[in-house]
Amino acid sequence: MPPDPRTSVFLPRLVLGTAFATAILLPSLHSPFLSTLYHFLSQSAFYRFSGFETLETILFYLLIEVMYTVKFVHNPHLRIDVRGPQSAEFDARNPPKRPRMRRPSRRMGEIATYAAPLLTLDFTLIKKYAGVPVAAIRQTGGYCPLVTDGNISSSFLRPTLHNFSISSPLQLWRAIPVNPPSSRRLVFELVASFFLYDALFFFIHIAFHRIPGLASIHRPHHTHGEMHPQVTNQLSVAERLALILLANFALNVIGAHVLTRTAFVPLFVYLLVDVHSGMDLEWSYDKVLPRGWGAGARKHAQHHRGREVGFQPFFCWWDEGLEVFKGLWVSEHSVAGTS
Repeated sequence: MPPDPRTSVFLPRLVLGTAFATAILLPSLHSPFLSTLYHFLSQSAFYRFSGFETLETILFYLLIEVMYTVKFVHNPHLRIDVRGPQSAEFDARNPPKRPRMRRPSRRMGEIATYAAPLLTLDFTLIKKYAGVPVAAIRQTGGYCPLVTDGNISSSFLRPTLHNFSISSPLQLWRAIPVNPPSSRRLVFELVASFFLYDALFFFIHIAFHRIPGLASIHRPHHTHGEMHPQVTNQLSVAERLALILLANFALNVIGAHVLTRTAFVPLFVYLLVDVHSGMDLEWSYDKVLPRGWGAGARKHAQHHRGREVGFQPFFCWWDEGLEVFKGLWVSEHSVAGTS
């Protein structure tokens, strides 16, 4: 007998709900941990390296996608695009052939293609974060910290080129805040950034499907048979870069603390891989969240099969709003046609 999904998600709901509530209501409870963690990170040269977030994304993607791929390969009964064990056509001794997938050792070119444009931006544009003095930003960017000549703006949304010189040939370091954020700020910034990214992606995703020039950029993401975890990164270079910059914009526009950005990356990667996993997992995020909040792998698989659903990456409200709008539009024109 399969486990009761309500029971399987009770514990993660309890843990996440408790952490979420205490982070907002009792920030002093989390302050020692955040202070210790941030002190450790801020003393690390790797954390202050300008390419840290790019490398962090790659490392978490390799870890999470490989875990999902192993789960996919060894559990054919979970695959959404094939009949499950409840079907008379499913034979556990002779499961359906799995889609063609590449081994991690044969994907070095994919990693290089992903990293190259992002590291180029990391090494040429000055990093700007909330809570960092302009003088410190200027110094890491190769400018004199004591001069205020208007060559550099502290605005997170205005890109500024590194001041290339013999002594500072690339933007190798980033200036980070001295103090960590409170747990309340961390949670609110994570919620706001994911909500904003989800909304912006919804409209851009529709454009990728509706505008011919953009559709050609998006097409590689849909050139597959059965859905599986490796489809997550099956993107053109232009689309991959656009989605990363969109996530950066969502963080920058709210002035997210650098530690919020660090926490954003693994959550972002996990959600992306989960919706593209092609598996109906009982502990997927859409089942842990309150019913009807998360889109999940099943709805996104419908999108990849050509259904007009699943334009949002993670949540449901914009897609549901689109369905309501379509219903009102059809109803209005049906009434107009019969009058």
